[in-house]
Amino acid sequence: MAGGAAGEAQCLSYTGCNFLRQRLVLATLSGRPLKIRKIRAKEEDPGLRDFEASFIRLIDKVTNGSRIEINQTGTTLYYQPGLLYGGSLEHDCSPSRGIGYYLESLLCLAPFMKHPLKIVLRGVTNDQVDPSVDVLKATALPLLKKFGIDGESLEIKINRRGMPPKGGGEILFSCPVRKVLQPVQFTDPGKIKRIRGTAYSVRVSPQMANRMVESARGILNKFLPDIYIYTDHMKGVNSGKSPGFGMCLTAETINGTILSAELASNPQGQGAAVLPEELGQNCAKLLLEEVYRGGCVDSTNQSLALLLMTLGQRDVSKVLLGPLSPYTIEFLRHLRSFFQIMFKMETKTAEEEHMGGEKVLMTCVGIGFCNLSKTIR
Repeated sequence: MAGGAAGEAQCLSYTGCNFLRQRLVLATLSGRPLKIRKIRAKEEDPGLRDFEASFIRLIDKVTNGSRIEINQTGTTLYYQPGLLYGGSLEHDCSPSRGIGYYLESLLCLAPFMKHPLKIVLRGVTNDQVDPSVDVLKATALPLLKKFGIDGESLEIKINRRGMPPKGGGEILFSCPVRKVLQPVQFTDPGKIKRIRGTAYSVRVSPQMANRMVESARGILNKFLPDIYIYTDHMKGVNSGKSPGFGMCLTAETINGTILSAELASNPQGQGAAVLPEELGQNCAKLLLEEVYRGGCVDSTNQSLALLLMTLGQRDVSKVLLGPLSPYTIEFLRHLRSFFQIMFKMETKTAEEEHMGGEKVLMTCVGIGFCNLSKTIR
């Protein structure tokens, strides 16, 4: 009986539908059971949405022995995590959210599987809500490499693009497993040396991509000459089921920091039509804004960096971030409740750093997380 009582004591309980992914990912890594109550309890359509249910199914696929209980209305969720198993998998993501919604969490879990993860995800590759697959490929993978997660098998490959509302995209994500992570000292972002990007168009005129590139270059050429934006026009079955276009830009510094920005056109039948010229200009301005915010990790990947620092060896890790996003702030609170870890935060003003907005230097000592499920070869 005592064992049961001890198990109950560790169960964390939350209310509300916010930050569902964070909570499930951290519960899985820390091995602590989780209970979430009152998920949209007061709304006309209560309970979990289809994309959240799809996410829970995905977590169930990558783990072995997880127990998931959801009540009839879908307003209460109990999750007892199993072991991260990995292997070769496929998953159909809900088209109401981008693949990025699912991929972000897989990036957090993938290094700690028993078998290296190779997963095919199908759905919407680029939308206006979640980070697109292009951005995660350009920014999250180099970040994983800094923590010692690298090798031939770390890749994100876009086989097909899918735009909302119907999707039809397909990507392959593979990641090697690691026993321990290296601590990082990543405090000097360095100056920007080049800008790369992709302008993509599906089921619209291929000229759209060129028009976006022209207008984005019009703004960015004022700052530095080394700009190359690829145009990616997918045809036939590879172009998914809905028309659309958009672009993703990345700025790379001399020290290997990568900052990103992206924009996508409005989904078919929703909102006004967007001019590719405007979209290109706005995307370039968003990139400049991200550069102004600065830091060694862009705002999309702040929480991934903090998680990998937490799970590192018992050694000091430091990362300089731009202003913390509300999502990251909540993530820090969750890290404290799941792993009892606190970060030391020092604010650096614009004068000290000679550039951009205010920065935050985050320091922590890793918890010495060890991937026990990794098979020894």
